[in-house]
Amino acid sequence: MKPSQIYKENADNCAMLAEGEASKDSPAYKRYRRMEEAWRALAEEQEWLDGEVPPFGTNRANTTKKPPG
Repeated sequence: MKPSQIYKENADNCAMLAEGEASKDSPAYKRYRRMEEAWRALAEEQEWLDGEVPPFGTNRANTTKKPPG
């Protein structure tokens, strides 16, 4: 299993834990949501490092395009 997939599973687990909280205003709910966001960010970065997705801000349709000038 790829590290990015493990990170996504961790994010899903945090989302489930957050939904199990009684109140969306509770510190635990907010903590689980922040942890979920962090795991998803790690998964995205790992996919980029593994070459599965292009870097942010690149033209996905034509990555060989040269800048004008």
